[in-house]
Amino acid sequence: MELRQLEYFVTVAEEANFTRAAAKLHVAQPGVSAQVRRLERELGQELLDRSGRAVRLTEVGEAVLPYARAALAAVDGVRLAVDEMSGLLRGHVALGMVTSHDVDLPALLAEFHADHPGVEITLAEANTHELIEALRSGRLDAAIIAFGETLPPGLAIHSIIEERIVAAVGLDDELAAGTTIPLAALRDQVLISLPQGTGIRSIFDDACAAAGFAPRVAFEAGSPVVLAKLAARGLGAAIIPEGLARSRADLHTLMIDEPALRGGLALAWREDGPMSPAARALVERARRMP
Repeated sequence: MELRQLEYFVTVAEEANFTRAAAKLHVAQPGVSAQVRRLERELGQELLDRSGRAVRLTEVGEAVLPYARAALAAVDGVRLAVDEMSGLLRGHVALGMVTSHDVDLPALLAEFHADHPGVEITLAEANTHELIEALRSGRLDAAIIAFGETLPPGLAIHSIIEERIVAAVGLDDELAAGTTIPLAALRDQVLISLPQGTGIRSIFDDACAAAGFAPRVAFEAGSPVVLAKLAARGLGAAIIPEGLARSRADLHTLMIDEPALRGGLALAWREDGPMSPAARALVERARRMP
């Protein structure tokens, strides 16, 4: 069994396609196919189902994949450990982030790159649910996620921003007469919210479910700023962070109570999983962000 075979197998599994895997590996497609076949012959089992348009893992392939990833990670770890002992920092860091955030990532990454030019960094943008799954599977080393009262199990987090979640309405809205609103009073209101799977939306949906109702979300957008603009136009009550609501002169802020809702942004990484020296250095730098 060769490391090259494991690398090719993992790449094909991730790309679900031999041609795309070959392009990613910068090798000819027949070579990828041949090496994966040799691995299957050595193991005595087919790892990939090639019968459909997309290549899929067989049951055996599903079982083998995490071990193949671990073997490749271990080899990378050996190289990185030697570099670290030699005073060098090289490698690759996969960083994820929620679609809309107030973290100055460009400044962080520019400073890190200036200190460690040998580290390659890739960025992925997704909602919090997808980022958490990517962290747990090892596809990401760290991610900026949204979080609420309940922290995701298996992850360590460093809080960056934490604030109340509020309802914001246009100045002419009938709700603008008050300063607070019970969560239950939003049951029949037309609401404007981030899509399902995002941090604030998950916190809000969970609170509504605990109160015994499903929210009436009429408009969804991936940016809290867009939600605020829709609310200012009188299209409903936007469920957004307090800081954003109070920063806009065209919105009236209603503090949600009974219960109050809180959310925030945090840097997250696997609590017990292996971490390369490069990823560890980036996490430590991020934790020092003001």
